[in-house]
Amino acid sequence: MSRTPSRPSRGGRTRLYLSAVAVVVAVGGVYAALPTLEASSRDVSSAPSSSASAVAGTSRTQSVAATTEEPAVDYDAVLAEAMKTVVPGDDARVSVAVLDVRSGESATYGDGEFDTASIVKVDILAALLLRAQDDGRALTTQEKSYATTMIENSSNASATALWDAIGGADGLDAANQRLGLTGTTGGDGELWGLTQTTAADQLTLLRAVFGSGSGSASVLDASSRTYIKGLMGQVEADQQWGVSAAGSSWELKNGWLPRSATGLWDINSIGHVTAGGRSYLLAVLSGGNSSQKAGISLVEDAARTAVTAIAGAV
Repeated sequence: MSRTPSRPSRGGRTRLYLSAVAVVVAVGGVYAALPTLEASSRDVSSAPSSSASAVAGTSRTQSVAATTEEPAVDYDAVLAEAMKTVVPGDDARVSVAVLDVRSGESATYGDGEFDTASIVKVDILAALLLRAQDDGRALTTQEKSYATTMIENSSNASATALWDAIGGADGLDAANQRLGLTGTTGGDGELWGLTQTTAADQLTLLRAVFGSGSGSASVLDASSRTYIKGLMGQVEADQQWGVSAAGSSWELKNGWLPRSATGLWDINSIGHVTAGGRSYLLAVLSGGNSSQKAGISLVEDAARTAVTAIAGAV
């Protein structure tokens, strides 16, 4: 370290100039080179006794702060804890998947397979639109008529017509491979309502339809997505239950099916909701419900619980 001669300054005070190419200090056993320092003082006696140690202390504090991170949130665990308050009936079971669109965070509770019942109609329409995209064409007038009544009114006859148009289970499975669904299998023959799926797969389908939080572009183009969302936002009044209970606005498709062998009900609901100014994608599947009413109550309770849980954790 070099020192220049002192010289008189105004008021008879002296000014001290210190310079160095680098100062090497040891902090916790690690050596760090500090940039060139230049200090001045009106009174030499007021200068700090050790600039290097002061900088070293700052370096140590910054190093500790840089390595301190917030612990990762286990959203599945958060949802599982919240779902303890949701009590299914004796033979009922429920699974739910939820995505906070803004943050991209998601959670799933339950991983079993369920009958789709009529929620598969969204999947059927997505498969039809993919075929139309591949052919470079718009849906025909007849296809649009079937699509409208299939989604808005849950027409089974229209669903069967479009199920045949996409090639049945094989066509659905091929489309789902492109859409990213890995746990869904088309029903046998004309039994599209017995397609097997999971809540996680239905959330994947919703991501493809709503273009939200998927991390990659949807294989459905913007026109196809807008078309499906428009129909899901206009389901008839007596079908506006389910995930809609969790939000102030919604687009949805519900499914309900009494099983002839047991007399128990499959009740499902999938869609998009807005709650508290945030957007969520929701899929709630249930089976073994004692009645349609009991199943709807279970699905709506699970939907509200899931949105509240992830909203509080994000």
